[in-house]
Amino acid sequence: MTWNNQSSASEFILLGLPIRKEEQGMYYALFLVLYLTTVLGNLLIILLIRLDSRLHTPMYFFLSHLALTDVSFSSVTAPKMLMNMLTQSQFISYAGCISQEFFSLLFGDLDSFLLTSMAYDRYVAICHSLHYTTIMSQSLCFLLVIGSWTLSTAIDLLHTLLLLHLSFSRDNTLHHFFCDLSALLKLSSSDTTNDMVILTVGTVVITVPFMCILVSYGHIGATILRAPSIKGICKALSTCGSHLCVVSLYYGSVIGIYFSPSSSNTNDKDVIVAALYSLVTPMLNPFIYSLRNRDMKGAVGKIFSRATFSG
Repeated sequence: MTWNNQSSASEFILLGLPIRKEEQGMYYALFLVLYLTTVLGNLLIILLIRLDSRLHTPMYFFLSHLALTDVSFSSVTAPKMLMNMLTQSQFISYAGCISQEFFSLLFGDLDSFLLTSMAYDRYVAICHSLHYTTIMSQSLCFLLVIGSWTLSTAIDLLHTLLLLHLSFSRDNTLHHFFCDLSALLKLSSSDTTNDMVILTVGTVVITVPFMCILVSYGHIGATILRAPSIKGICKALSTCGSHLCVVSLYYGSVIGIYFSPSSSNTNDKDVIVAALYSLVTPMLNPFIYSLRNRDMKGAVGKIFSRATFSG
């Protein structure tokens, strides 16, 4: 196995969240509720989009994939963290750590690409509304999703292959609750260019989609300002409000984790922000779209009405 030749560490110790032992039970219950709410909320969104024909549009097609990605992303980190808190075990095997790193990056990057596709969808809806159905065809929507999966998988395979060539013989203690890429790079004792390539690729993957989103909303803002009206502004807010909230949560967390100045005193802060990023943000997404979107509220009411009538 390649990694056994490159690293003498057969397992890692996850120090977990900076929580005192007497508070473990309370936080375990809190994180369990957060995780279950994330899973149930996002699965409900997928179910509503599938069942309600009014939601069979490009925006909700992307939203259903975003919801599935959020469930998968939380499921990569939360169950292991909860199990460690319950059993008081801090160990994770080397293969398990590398797998967790790969899938957490995969679904994190996929989130970014899907949010970019949704921004493009909103741009077409507002800036080219007369041609919306022609431009945002079913084939283009499928192509954008398949492209997001392909890019995410290729990038994260590159990250993981480079990571496998790093040595972790110096220490095997991770100041984190999961095998985060930045924490693994800090732990590596290798003096190679691999870590620089990993960081460079990671920065590009975050900044390019973010710039595309900013460009899309720049065009949306310019379109609205050309003929400013209360009706146009309200339409733009109702169309883009939910997406903007999710983008702000996602990139706010990412910037807080990976782009803030690092020091020896920031480990606890990084871990807490990562917990918000991997547990709280995916949980809030379904609430944002449900509470701010009339179609989603209508679909929820329709499902409950059917259930009540059947009962």
